Amino acid sequence: MQLTGFAGRVALVTGAGGGIGAALVELLAAAGCTVVATDRAAPVAQARGVHAFALDVTDSGAVDALVDQVEARIGPIALVANVAGVLHVGEVVQTTDADWRRVFAVNAEGVFHVSRAVARVMSPRRQGALVTVSSNAAGVPRHGMAAYAASKAAATMFTRCLGLELAPLGIRCNIVAPGSTLTPMQTGMWEDAQGAERVIAGNLDTYKAGIPLRKLATPDDIAHSVMFLLSEQAGHVAMSDLYVDGGATLRG
Repeated sequence: MQLTGFAGRVALVTGAGGGIGAALVELLAAAGCTVVATDRAAPVAQARGVHAFALDVTDSGAVDALVDQVEARIGPIALVANVAGVLHVGEVVQTTDADWRRVFAVNAEGVFHVSRAVARVMSPRRQGALVTVSSNAAGVPRHGMAAYAASKAAATMFTRCLGLELAPLGIRCNIVAPGSTLTPMQTGMWEDAQGAERVIAGNLDTYKAGIPLRKLATPDDIAHSVMFLLSEQAGHVAMSDLYVDGGATLRG
């Protein structure tokens, strides 16, 4: 099946500097989108039709200004992917106020800032699609990841509530919840070369199940799932939370 609904449309991607965001930018560009790729440092635009911008999603003024700039100079934003995210690992008693605020500022407030800004310009046009890349940790407790899991749960429920508000306007909002994915965020938690094996096997000491598919996701695996939810083939899918984790959470 060839996914459609991308040619000639403007797509905004946050967290496009690497990993899932970078993979998604490539897929969108290949599908015919004009892509606005953003990260704290402007990503390197390698594909034709990609416009790279520096954007701090925690700064609502900067987000609003970028959306206005894109709408005025590039075109109406039709597709949005909230991919920007940061990780904090540590038990609650060791988590500082600054740690907590930093994770929520990017993972939850950033999603709010970007989604609000694009909702304002999409609503009068009564069309568009938005996907937030959350985490399976938003729905399953994780030892030593309370701040991250809570921030992703907030982003997930925010996106579903936004979807409820925008659905009558024909604007679809959905979530992709990845599991362990082969990105620097994942590998940065590994102690040695056996890190992937341990993640796949799971850890009973921390109550973490393994991955039934016996492999880690790739950034492309997640990006393809986002592409589906942005496509015309997902035209009747709204407020869904799609887990893409190889069965690790034992839920859909």
